[in-house]
Formats: sequence, structure tokens, C-alpha cells
Amino acid sequence: MTKSLLSIIIPVFNGLEYTQKCLESLEKQLALLPKYKTHIHTVVVDDGSQDGTSEWIRDNYKAVHVLQGTGSLWWSGGINKGVKYALEELATDYILWWNNDVIPIEDYLINLINIIEEYPKDVIIGSKIFMLHNNLIWGMGGKFDRRTGEKFMYGLGKQDNEQFQKPLEVDWFPGMGTTFHRSVFEKTGYLDQENFPQYHGDSDYTLRAKSDGFRLIAFPQLVIYNDNSNTGIIHQGSFRNLFASLTSIKSNFNVQKNILFVKKHAVSPRAYIPLMKRYFYYVGGFVKGKLLNTIGVKKA
Repeated sequence: MTKSLLSIIIPVFNGLEYTQKCLESLEKQLALLPKYKTHIHTVVVDDGSQDGTSEWIRDNYKAVHVLQGTGSLWWSGGINKGVKYALEELATDYILWWNNDVIPIEDYLINLINIIEEYPKDVIIGSKIFMLHNNLIWGMGGKFDRRTGEKFMYGLGKQDNEQFQKPLEVDWFPGMGTTFHRSVFEKTGYLDQENFPQYHGDSDYTLRAKSDGFRLIAFPQLVIYNDNSNTGIIHQGSFRNLFASLTSIKSNFNVQKNILFVKKHAVSPRAYIPLMKRYFYYVGGFVKGKLLNTIGVKKA
């Protein structure tokens, strides 16, 4: 079996228009790397799409590996399936988590290869992510305080500045633009798709990897743009959506999953305080909006 340098794992469910743009951008990246082109694989895990995703990929990108799911994998299960295939069938050295709504700068893969060659295998490599529509930073890795429960992404909502122009060591990474040597999966295992099938699967896994002794460093030259309009459920002033946002796997406000995350990673009861504040403002904002609407006052 011929070893490969890098496998790019892309879990998808419908959203063919995103996948088309994503694969087109990656094809342009690979064209700049003739030396490595045959050693870099793209693996799309199609979890039961009904919009012709798999057929379109096979017709237009014959080199892309397409794996099938039945609609029950969600994000974490899709990543796991793709990673296992890349490690076992492609004998890949490095794994890159990707999403189909991500667009990289032109020299992203060139910069990534340079970092892979420069840094040791125990470094998990993260990207600087910008919001596609306003050019603000979406995140450059994240912080999680196990005592206080404080969890945030570095740079969220900020203009790019000197602080984010140098490598930054962090606690966790999101599930896009994150690269691992195969030794991470050999030691830490796979994502917890049972408890965190969608949200928290990425932060849970990278926190676990850090606990296993791996370093997490975000690099400013690895710039990607994320279409954050393609997001999960929020209440939008609807009682039905409020209930769904608090209970659905598709929501970052899922109460059960948020409590489970804190329970798993925190070391103090006070770590639940930020979570309680978050729901106070979220549900309180919903109630306030309804009350104002009842008396005929529109929110600004």
C-alpha cells in the first residue's frame, strides 16, 4: 500500500452547491502542488444526501473518494468514517478536517505542507477562520477553563490585528481547517459520536487530545473563510423553534449536550455558571421579545 501524506475529510449532507464550490477550490489548491498531488486525497462522506451529491462528485471528480452513510452519522460520525478509511485504506500520515462551506486562501495547502514539514508530529495544526460575509474573525482556536467553565473562540467578531498575526497555542479547535498526525488518533481514539454527534464533537475531541499530551497551535498563514449563514437552529422568535433549539441535535443550544460537555471536561461546580448565564440570556431574550411584541413595541 502506497502511503499518502494528507487526507482531507469532508462530511456532507445535501448542500450540493456548497460541495461544488468546495471541491473546485481544493482542486485549484492541488494544482499548485504537483509534487504532492498524488499523495493528497480528498474523502467526502455523504451521509444520505438526496440532492445528487454522490453522483455529481463521481461524474466530475473521479479522484475524490466518496463514502456513503445512511443519514445517521451526523458530523462526528462522518468524520470518524472518513478518518478510519484514510488511515486504514489510504495509509495517510495526516488528516485535515474540512467542511463543504469552507473556502481557503489560494496558498492554504502550500502553507500547510510547510508547517507539517517544520513542526513535530505532536502538534495539532489549526487555522485562522474568517466570516465569509463581513471579513471579521470567526475564530483562531478556542479557550476552555476547566475550573470556571469559560469557553470561547479567540478573535470571535474582531477585525484582524497584530494579536492574530503569530502562532497561538490554544485549548481546542473547531471542526474545520484542523490537521492531525495519525498518532493523535492512535492515542486519543476517535470522536465521541454517541454523546456529541454534531456540536461539541470537535472541541471535545481536541480537548481530549490536549489532555493526552498533544499541543494545539493555530497558524495565521492558514486562512479560511466560513459561510456562517449555514448554521444550526435558533429560536427566531418562535416557540416551536425555541423548543427545537433546546432539544435538537442540530442546535448548539441543546441543553443536554451542553450540560454533558461541562460535566465531562470541568473540574469544579462553578463551571456550570457560564452555561446558566447563557441560557438566561437566550431564553430571557426570547421572553422579552414576546412581551414587547404583546404590547406593540418592536425590538430595535
